[in-house]
Parts: sequence; structure tokens; C-alpha cells
Amino acid sequence: MRKVLCLLVMLSIFGFIGCTAGGGGGEVLWGPSGSKGRMANDEGVGHFNQGHWDVAEKHFNEAITVDPNLAEAHFNLGVTLDKQNKHEEAKASFQKALELAPANPKIKDAEIVKKHLGM
Repeated sequence: MRKVLCLLVMLSIFGFIGCTAGGGGGEVLWGPSGSKGRMANDEGVGHFNQGHWDVAEKHFNEAITVDPNLAEAHFNLGVTLDKQNKHEEAKASFQKALELAPANPKIKDAEIVKKHLGM
């Protein structure tokens, strides 16, 4: 129950479309509502915003395992990997996110994606 309450508070603070991480990093994105992948992605967003990169990475990977087509989770994994200086892995995650959601401006127009993919 406490996790649900914390998640609801986070969602009310940050909204449903995304939030900006501090420290000059990338932006992480919320996934579509109502899915198990979304729940794992949202958990990862919370940890990302606290600077818990390794824990966030675990949750984003879980979201991808549950829903391999969740572009937001691939993008968020890429941002998290970038924070950990795992740039080749980040590049692969950004490529997959862009492949899954080529028209999503939060993905295709993100500076971090352009940097990793040489766009």
C-alpha cells in the first residue's frame, strides 16, 4: 500500500508525461498506463530521480522483459546507462527506443539520443 501511495504522490508531482532529472542528464519518460511494464518503468523513474542508477537500470530492464515494445523503458534504460558511462549499451537502448517510437518527439528530438546516435 505504501508503494502505491508513493507512486501516486510521484505521479501527481511529475505528471504522466515525464520528468526531468537533475544534474544536466537526460529526461526519463513515463510509459503507457495500466501495464506491468509501466509499473516497473515508473519504479525505475523514481530511482533514477534519486540517483540510484543501478537500481533504476534493474527496473527498466524488468519493464523491457515484461513489455519488450515499451519504447519509454528502452529510452530510460539508455539515459541510465549513459549516467553510468556505459555508452555502447546506451546507444543500443536509444536505437531500440527510436525503432519502436520513431515519431515520439521526446525520444527522436532528445539531445542525448542525437549525441549517442550521431544525429
